[in-house]
Amino acid sequence: MTAEGQGAQSMRVDRLLVYLRFARTRSAARAMIETRAVRCNRKHVTRVSEMIEVGDVLTLMVAGEVRVVEIVSLPGRRASPALAKSHYRELGPSKGTVS
Repeated sequence: MTAEGQGAQSMRVDRLLVYLRFARTRSAARAMIETRAVRCNRKHVTRVSEMIEVGDVLTLMVAGEVRVVEIVSLPGRRASPALAKSHYRELGPSKGTVS
């Protein structure tokens, strides 16, 4: 794998949540998934081993706030918050829709 994960095609959702700083640890990411606080492409993520690819849209409940992000690249490791933000694009919550 090259630096910053450029050669990676997909990544486990628990690892991605940590690398993008939505969770501090993989255990915290697992807890988010088990409480159904994570969706990928509008479907609940049910397994920590579910694979996420570039272009997927994640809907997350983080600190009582809904965040909707599109993955634009996969990180190779956990980095600074500024670098982590370069791997996704904030879309904002869907307004007026109930799932």
